[in-house]
Amino acid sequence: MVNIKNYTFRASLLIGLMLFLFSCSSYNEMITPYYKQVASGNYTAAMKELEKNKLLQKPRNKLLFLLEKGKTTHLMGDYENSNRYFNEADQLLENGLGGTMDAVVGTLLNPMNQVYKGEDFEKFMIHYYKALNYVYLAKPEDAIVEARRIGLQSQEQGDKFNNKDNRYAKDAFSLMLQGLIYEYDGDMNNAFIAYRNAAEVYLSSKDQTYYGTPMPETLKQDVLRTAAAMGFTAELNRFEELFHLKYTPEKAPEGGELVFFWENGLAPVKAQEEFFFSLVKGEDGNLFFTNVGGTIIIPFGDGYGSGENFNVNAIQSLRATYPKYVSRPPFFSTATLTDGKTIFGFQQAEDINELAYKTLQQRFLKEMTKLLTRLAVKKSAEYVLKESSKGTGKNGKDNTLLEGLGFGVQLYSLLSEKADTRNWQSLPATISYARIPLQKGKNTISLNLKASNGTEETKTIEVMGTGRLQFFNYSTLR
Repeated sequence: MVNIKNYTFRASLLIGLMLFLFSCSSYNEMITPYYKQVASGNYTAAMKELEKNKLLQKPRNKLLFLLEKGKTTHLMGDYENSNRYFNEADQLLENGLGGTMDAVVGTLLNPMNQVYKGEDFEKFMIHYYKALNYVYLAKPEDAIVEARRIGLQSQEQGDKFNNKDNRYAKDAFSLMLQGLIYEYDGDMNNAFIAYRNAAEVYLSSKDQTYYGTPMPETLKQDVLRTAAAMGFTAELNRFEELFHLKYTPEKAPEGGELVFFWENGLAPVKAQEEFFFSLVKGEDGNLFFTNVGGTIIIPFGDGYGSGENFNVNAIQSLRATYPKYVSRPPFFSTATLTDGKTIFGFQQAEDINELAYKTLQQRFLKEMTKLLTRLAVKKSAEYVLKESSKGTGKNGKDNTLLEGLGFGVQLYSLLSEKADTRNWQSLPATISYARIPLQKGKNTISLNLKASNGTEETKTIEVMGTGRLQFFNYSTLR
């Protein structure tokens, strides 16, 4: 009997340790070879790493696979294929991801085994790259379609949260991009509406800052300029007062303007964080989870009612895993542009680092409630098995197997818990932009980059001034 018990214990422990070793690796660690190649600018090698990565080949990670391929082919200048991947990703999102069985997988295993559905800000960034791809492919009509889809997604996102609790309901950068695309197409009326909507997002906060990004001065000028161009005097006066600016008309540059986007660094990666909770019954009979210090109070999940019939004795402690973002400081800290006569500074348009941290924090309570309730239900099942094994021996029956099963379930539950550490990690940490006036014909524009250690680099491009608005984006991925 003792030998059987020892064997069962060792077998359970071995299985548990195997699960533990597998679960230690984060998503970032499992696809490090790909990200190393991306950060080094070796995009062809990066594509090969993507193709042979078994984790990204799994159906549950198809969205991430398409997003990474779309971004990498964009960096390679293969804009046609880039949009092919992004369009497929878009289609996945429109058709809906997950389902009943996917939810069951998340309950029995962990969120890492569910279909990846994307962060809200990642969905907006798809439009950014698709719109630029269409512009570079000389397909303005498709770029306009993408601009309109930004508006539709902003509306859906607003409906999702109903603009409560200062949640991420609209993306100011995407609305600003929408305005730029409309202006690129010569549609000043819709450009004004988009610029105004972007400005309203900033104005809705007390300090005119949205997720770590102050309202760009260029955006203010774009609102005033397009309002004046459309003859919207009342709107012009209103925004002059709100911005504390007086609009002064200026002659449009003969060669048009260049909108230069600087994508700096890489988005933060997700790691795993651990929390320990107990299930407690309150004076009103309802159950809630609390951590050791009592600083976090989380109600028992609504899906199981108030928990009146739930066995609190089964839940002595719970180990919960939750993702946390870890930023990757960019190599370059500042940058300027020059046309040989004038130096132009950049203005931040999007802080993906800040967006990632804040949006994850905003959904902590909701997701931790679901997670802890799921863990409590699993813990209760373990308790039932253990209690059953205690009473099995009365008729002389061997309870070793049931004991071992109970221990195995306990060990599995403990070690299989894993936070979902997946995210679109080749996104930039920040996006800044500048509008540069162009002269007719050839223009030489230099990007001067400076790192905190004093290292400097210069990138030079040539732009033909055509009288229209043009775009260029440049990534520094270190």
